[in-house]
Amino acid sequence: MVRAVTLIRSDALSDVAEYAYAATAPADARLVFLAGSCPLEQDGSTAAVGDYAGQAAKCLENLRTALAAAGADLEDVISTRVLVASARQEDLVVAWKVVRDAFGAHDVPSTLLGVTVLGYHDQLVEIEAVAAVLDA
Repeated sequence: MVRAVTLIRSDALSDVAEYAYAATAPADARLVFLAGSCPLEQDGSTAAVGDYAGQAAKCLENLRTALAAAGADLEDVISTRVLVASARQEDLVVAWKVVRDAFGAHDVPSTLLGVTVLGYHDQLVEIEAVAAVLDA
């Protein structure tokens, strides 16, 4: 399958980051802007209360579902923003590892942020994404 997303790397930038620093999509790509994926069960309850990794995994599950509804998958994601309700860098890293592992070699540009609070009761993680799809 032909993909719209091209990841861009630069030898002039540090290779410490576990993601590409930029990505592009051609002018004929359909962009898909996803709302922040939350760790919510179908009944609206918060999954994995108190568990950063568990909530990141549920966010990814919900993100995959939203992508599929738009005719896309993780390989079509062009960028992410991962929000973690914590002031502790260790908590951010726990959530990031789950996200990073899910994307594998498709290491899209991403921003990892510690925030004070998220929108749902007991919510610790939220993942925003943009995807680009070439429709046949």
